Amino acid sequence: MNKTFELVPGRLTTREEIAAAFGCGTFQGIEPAVDAKKVFVYSDPSAGEAFGYTFDGRAEDDEYGPLYLYTGYGKSGHQELKSRNKSLHDHAAAGRDVHLFVAHGKVPGSGQTQQRYIGQMIVDPITPYVTRTGIGEDKKKRTVLVFRLRPAPGTTPAWLEQDRLHAAATTAIEEIEAPSQPVIPAQSSVKAKTSEQFTATQTVAHVAGGPKTVNLREGLLVEAFKKHLEAAGHQHKTFQITIAGEAGALTPDVYDATDHVLYEGKGLTTRHNVRVALGQLMDYRRHVEKLVGGGLRVAVLLPTEPSADLKDLLASQDVHLVHQTDDGFTALPTE
Repeated sequence: MNKTFELVPGRLTTREEIAAAFGCGTFQGIEPAVDAKKVFVYSDPSAGEAFGYTFDGRAEDDEYGPLYLYTGYGKSGHQELKSRNKSLHDHAAAGRDVHLFVAHGKVPGSGQTQQRYIGQMIVDPITPYVTRTGIGEDKKKRTVLVFRLRPAPGTTPAWLEQDRLHAAATTAIEEIEAPSQPVIPAQSSVKAKTSEQFTATQTVAHVAGGPKTVNLREGLLVEAFKKHLEAAGHQHKTFQITIAGEAGALTPDVYDATDHVLYEGKGLTTRHNVRVALGQLMDYRRHVEKLVGGGLRVAVLLPTEPSADLKDLLASQDVHLVHQTDDGFTALPTE
């Protein structure tokens, strides 16, 4: 290893220089350097665009700060959380730093790709990755893992405007398997806060702005409801909706394919949460009906029964309600 090589955000380098300095490979998008205790991630949004999509790029900041999305390892077939993908996912537990590079043109006078160093990152301790559907190098549809990377605490990434997620060229919707959630990573500490419906409803995530308390209620509620549907013999999935001119994808919580009902869950039964769920369902429904046909019913999923006025609000918009009870959930919507 070359101990004099400095990783300076904004610096232009090559895979070969990084390999020579830290003892890793040069050919894959995720390259662990075991002895150096590092994982190098090489992002190239243009590679995905060759197939008409890309999930790589800087997403909009959320309540926990800046976010960069990165499509995992594997050019064809469904991506799985093993091999290099597991190395990236488990970097904190293994004591390895993650360093992100973005392809930045060619080395002058050469066909070699330059790599621009963005900075040290961490895999999001709240939701490490989401699943998306795309086309592999073999031109077949497959599921990919899209990792959610955040700047390591105390660092300043060298973002450029060109690093932002590219907007979709067309509006498209397709069925996908509903991903499991939430993911509670081993490196987070979990507060002892419980209720009748939930256990471990909060976790403390160490993100760039410092330790943050994260509510897990919504994810736990949705997971419990999916098991409820399965026990009732219902098939469930969700949808991946991309909108022309917008970056990223919309993903409703659960679609009950057996009863033709689309659900949006919220972890707290408040007016704000009910209104947000209502707006999301109105947005999703007009797109989903284009794929599954008319007659789609929509429902808000809540952890407790809301007030009479909120129930009236939902009913006035032809939106059903299902909430959790001590022994399960209230009855599913019927025709």
